Amino acid sequence: MNESRIPAALFDAVKRDLKPVRPLASPELRALALLPIAIALLIGVPEFWTWRTHAVLAPWPSGCLSALETILSLGILAAGFREAVPGRELSKRALTILIVIACVAFVLINTTLRSPVGTPHALWIRWFWECVTTAATFSVPALIAPAWLVSRALPNRPALTGALCGLGVGLMADAGLRLICWDGDYAHVLVAHGGAILILVGLGALSATVVERIKARGR
Repeated sequence: MNESRIPAALFDAVKRDLKPVRPLASPELRALALLPIAIALLIGVPEFWTWRTHAVLAPWPSGCLSALETILSLGILAAGFREAVPGRELSKRALTILIVIACVAFVLINTTLRSPVGTPHALWIRWFWECVTTAATFSVPALIAPAWLVSRALPNRPALTGALCGLGVGLMADAGLRLICWDGDYAHVLVAHGGAILILVGLGALSATVVERIKARGR
């Protein structure tokens, strides 16, 4: 088919629809662009908590482990940005390995929070809500940046892409949260810290799905 055989109306419509676009950077570079947000969460969460409560940081966490968790979060975001590009989706095996690594790393890193004494039930509930709300206060706004980067691509599996971004941001927030958490009980870490991450995973999946539906209606 050549231009002379194309109906004039169709040719004009296609011509008007052609616009220059900026090529996407590699998934790794897009994830690295979020490093300032990762640093802000790593430093901002403890700073905000100590300013609001006038308390000191928890006695047992290691900053090196939090930095390791931050690096892991950037790697997961890079995987999410790759998933957002058609034809570069992650295989089931790669997804399984990625999720297993994230879960194992989360557990191993946070086992250093083991409290030497038991935590009273009333205080357990209070610290549960403090950790969840603190993580949400910082991580939900931080999710906007990766969500915007995903929206510039065309993910075939938006819910999965958004979930990976939520997982990455959730781990970012946890890297700072673990520095202020005085409740090192394993149940608290799993339910409160892990629950906050799962909330981000769900919000990421939901936001990406909604954005893609809005984009589809506008086409």
